[in-house]
Amino acid sequence: MTTHPFHIAIPVHNLEECRMFYRDILKCEEGRSSDHWVDFNLFGHQLVIHYKEKSKEELHSNPVDGKSVPVPHYGVVLPWNVFQDFSEELKSKGIQFIIEPYIRFEGDVGEQATMFFSDPAGNALEFKAFKDINQLFAK
Repeated sequence: MTTHPFHIAIPVHNLEECRMFYRDILKCEEGRSSDHWVDFNLFGHQLVIHYKEKSKEELHSNPVDGKSVPVPHYGVVLPWNVFQDFSEELKSKGIQFIIEPYIRFEGDVGEQATMFFSDPAGNALEFKAFKDINQLFAK
């Protein structure tokens, strides 16, 4: 499977707080920046946080596996062992999870690990890993 870095830009109402979160908690390397945006290396992908006034829009979710999955959300599919280490590191840092790390379809085709949490601006993030990465786009 050939991979190409993606680019995503997200709104944040608290640029400095989010800058510290992505840099210090998630350990993303900081790239270029201005007084209105900051680039980060998110596991080899370009994430840009852009200042935007706080929205009054309500958060939404959809039920999946009996859990409330936030919509919208973004994140990265990680290698299985990286996911395990990353989730333990987040737990040790006291991250408040929307959905705690858990295994879906355990022992079945499509077995995957997933977790959800928010950045300080309320943007929902999902990180996941597949036991067999070839199942990523399987039907």
